[in-house]
Amino acid sequence: QVQLVESGGGLVQAGDSLRLSCAASGLTFSNQTMGWFRQAPGKEREFVATISQSGANTAYKDSVKGRFTISRENAKNTVYLQMNSLKPEDTAVYYCAVAPAAGVVVRQANYNYWGQGTQVTVSS
Repeated sequence: QVQLVESGGGLVQAGDSLRLSCAASGLTFSNQTMGWFRQAPGKEREFVATISQSGANTAYKDSVKGRFTISRENAKNTVYLQMNSLKPEDTAVYYCAVAPAAGVVVRQANYNYWGQGTQVTVSS
């Protein structure tokens, strides 16, 4: 049974940083592309970042480029999202997800397992 457990969310002020973690189990982690998505109140879930199996390739939503960094530790079955210079518009529930594909994957439809989400709230 595949499980993804996110952690690291919280309430911060604009300009602060947070690091989200997602621990995976029940799958061969190093064979999976991983992604982070977010859903703000009243909005659809959207792509944030993705990382290839080895970590060599990444892709980001334009509005987080230069502020967010996705990384992974295959030995720990964990993917991270380092979020710097946070803005109120980054407030959302953040989800990690698994895509059984090669390379970077930005389409939600290509992800087949999802975590329960962690809340990030950025106050102005």
